[in-house]
Amino acid sequence: MSPRTGLTRVLDDLGTTLIDLVRGDPGRATDIGGVVIHDPDDDQVLPPSALVLGVGVREPAPLLALLGQAGAAALVVRGPIVLTAELSEAVDGSGVTLLGLAPGASWTQLAAMLRSLLAEGEVDPSETLGGLPAGDLFALANAVASLISAPVTIEDRSSRVLAFSGRQDEADSSRVETILGRKVPARYTQMLEARGVFQQLYRSDQPVYIEGLRADDGSLCLPRLAVAVRAGDEFLGSIWAAVRAPLSPDSSTAFGDAAKLVALHMMRQRAGADVERRLRADLVSTAVEGGAGAAEAVRRLGLADQACVVLALALAHSHGDDPAAHARLLAERQQITDALAMHLTAVHPRAAAALIGDVAYAILPAESDDRALRIATDFRNRIGNHVLVGVGEVSDGLTLSRSRAGADLVLRVLRAGRASWSVARVSDVHSEGLLLELSDLIAERGDTLTGPVARLIAYDRKHSACLVETLGAWLDAFGDVAAASAAVFVHPNTFRYRLRRLSEVGEIDLSDPDARFAAMLQLRLWRPGGAAPGR
Repeated sequence: MSPRTGLTRVLDDLGTTLIDLVRGDPGRATDIGGVVIHDPDDDQVLPPSALVLGVGVREPAPLLALLGQAGAAALVVRGPIVLTAELSEAVDGSGVTLLGLAPGASWTQLAAMLRSLLAEGEVDPSETLGGLPAGDLFALANAVASLISAPVTIEDRSSRVLAFSGRQDEADSSRVETILGRKVPARYTQMLEARGVFQQLYRSDQPVYIEGLRADDGSLCLPRLAVAVRAGDEFLGSIWAAVRAPLSPDSSTAFGDAAKLVALHMMRQRAGADVERRLRADLVSTAVEGGAGAAEAVRRLGLADQACVVLALALAHSHGDDPAAHARLLAERQQITDALAMHLTAVHPRAAAALIGDVAYAILPAESDDRALRIATDFRNRIGNHVLVGVGEVSDGLTLSRSRAGADLVLRVLRAGRASWSVARVSDVHSEGLLLELSDLIAERGDTLTGPVARLIAYDRKHSACLVETLGAWLDAFGDVAAASAAVFVHPNTFRYRLRRLSEVGEIDLSDPDARFAAMLQLRLWRPGGAAPGR
């Protein structure tokens, strides 16, 4: 994290709308080392000058003392906050600034916005565009707001808020809702689409004036002035100003010109993110694959002295084979990888994630696979049931390849549908994983099915019999004829006759434990068609 983003800057950009200063001196924290979600059940390692999100914290005073000892910069708890004498003393004694999250604001959105804001501090301050640090959209939003004397948001193509200026309290309830949700509410975008506003934006380089929309309470929102942000023919997003009347020609021209500068900053931010993403992907890939460069990659990730678990995440569905579907699939994989990175770095600042092929791999500092499982399950629940996550075993930074191999094996089991979970550890799918590894060995050697089971399969095909089914049911029931016959819906006497017949045809001694084990293993590894499972 860059030392150029301090707590004062965070409050300047996010204050009043998302977070309020309750007590403390924000000027003491000149560099925020990371954003961490407080977990009362875990001994977290905080980065220097951490900004801690106290989700669910009702009594912040005891936590403030602990955070002060750990060198944290600030604690955010849900507002409104009653500042008692005891709480004031706790803040002053700890040196940790206390902030309040606005009622109705989402913790997830706050974490995402803080991550976006703090990431801008990584930009080289010597690189400027239009007199502002390259890629710093919050500073740019404030500059545009000052230029036209109106609160401004910068939004992407999907009407998600990338940055916003100060003075949002001068706007209306719809603007506040937009910033708290970090996205324009669907009902407003639908009204704008019905008015043809987006079509006007797409077609024009000039600002578009929009009369105020009707809010849910019947009041009229402030009019908006919007202008498209483009890089050549590519539509990158738009700038929206909450105004009280049409701007003067000079101000309107200045607003339109600002879109060109915003485009340069957005392209610079995209380029920086792409470079950082590729670098991180290379480091994560080298670290989890092992080999000569693994130790250096782990060191550069800051994980050399950490016990870690590798997570392997993949989509549980396909999008088809046409080029458009393939492009959507690639985009979805990258979006989920970015979401995973954000989720994990909120848990531990040194966590790293990258998309390698069609699998998102993450390295999570954790002392146990139980904790890694809880974190992965929480992420899966947030994202939805269309992802599968394999959790590797705990290893040190120099043996991550072993944890990655375990995560890969779990993911294979989940993808093959051999387990009922969507998130699992190696120990959860031990037997299923062992069968997959045996099937790999069989496929590598080119083995074919032989012995009693092969003879039974051949007999069933020729005579349309069901001796293989009978053997499988009997083995699964541990020789209990009543249970086995009920499982295949035949009379026990009929089942006993089939047992005698399969012993004759398969030339198998069912009283021999080795013969039973071999038959059970073959039935697990080969389907009746002769193919190994998972092939």
